[in-house]
Amino acid sequence: MRTRATELLGIDLPIFAFSHCRDVVAAVTNAGGCGVLGAVAHSPKQLDIDLTWIEDEVKGKPYGVDLLVPEKFVGAEEGGLDRAQLGSLLPDEHKEFVEDLLRRYDVPPAPEDINIGRGVGGMRVDPKSMAPLLDTCFDHQPRLVASALGPPPGYFLDRAHDAGVPVAALAGSVDHARRHAAAGADLIVAQGTEAGGHTGLVATMVLVPEVVDTVAPLPVLAAGGIARGRQLAAGMALGADGVWCGSVWLTTEEAETPQEVKQKFLHAGLGDTVRSRSITGKPARMLRTPWTDEWESPEGPGPLPMPIQPLLVGPALQRIYRAAGKEGSGANQLATYFVGQVVGSMRSVQPTRRVVLEMIDEFIDTVQRLDGFLVDG
Repeated sequence: MRTRATELLGIDLPIFAFSHCRDVVAAVTNAGGCGVLGAVAHSPKQLDIDLTWIEDEVKGKPYGVDLLVPEKFVGAEEGGLDRAQLGSLLPDEHKEFVEDLLRRYDVPPAPEDINIGRGVGGMRVDPKSMAPLLDTCFDHQPRLVASALGPPPGYFLDRAHDAGVPVAALAGSVDHARRHAAAGADLIVAQGTEAGGHTGLVATMVLVPEVVDTVAPLPVLAAGGIARGRQLAAGMALGADGVWCGSVWLTTEEAETPQEVKQKFLHAGLGDTVRSRSITGKPARMLRTPWTDEWESPEGPGPLPMPIQPLLVGPALQRIYRAAGKEGSGANQLATYFVGQVVGSMRSVQPTRRVVLEMIDEFIDTVQRLDGFLVDG
């Protein structure tokens, strides 16, 4: 397939796969698309390990790296705060709320030496902590870098463009897309509210054509609610040059999704997700569980802003995941993860490559079906 997005990256299929799992990234790239590694919670050392592994697996084929680069976060005026400074901002009320929540759901304590450097508690969103990740990133050969949660800042764009690497930026509104284009992004991801993770309020069907018209001639990827070939075809029909998918990979064989969460996904319905600030401090779509409900409770203190909220809840979520294997336990009830509304159609565990190929097969069938509606004369 040939679109502006495939030509920009030199790939065969207009499928961009966001995943925190390096195995999924490599599998999608090797299937002809472009895997994109979500690296916001990586340490520089772990990022180097994962990118080295990916490059060994894909042997020169294109892959990308995604980083959160928000405009607004606690400490933005100072260029970012370190972990100790952020920790000093944690209110006792919030710490007590989390401990009480874990106690009420009988979540056992974790070993004292538990590592919270990677995962939600280790999110890096400010220029100070981002710099080592960028250094590591460009010690390797990504063919795309993505900026989420805001227009790509000048230092991010300059570093990428100096290396000859295009920059993608995620947009949940037309205004966001316009600002990304003005900043110098090379590829706009129009992400509808159906998507998992950080997302806005406008639906994909409405958002994509508006963004396409607004940023033309920049290529646009459709995101949000895309897991099948029919949805790929719909995104292309709306004017996009490809699709950006995340949730569909969470139930693949390669995904590092905790097994207990993966099972929840496989049994979830279309209405079982919610936009919640309970993990990152910014609205993100995830599986609705007692964890999200408790944070919405009027009796609770309410989530803190990014990046204080992830620092607060990171250790708690690790405790929950460690103990969630027992079905029906409090930890199992609380366990959640970022996922889009398309989770309701994810019904089986398959190899990543098969998901890609089935998506393309259904895309072809869909296009042929549409062709059949045309009547000569």
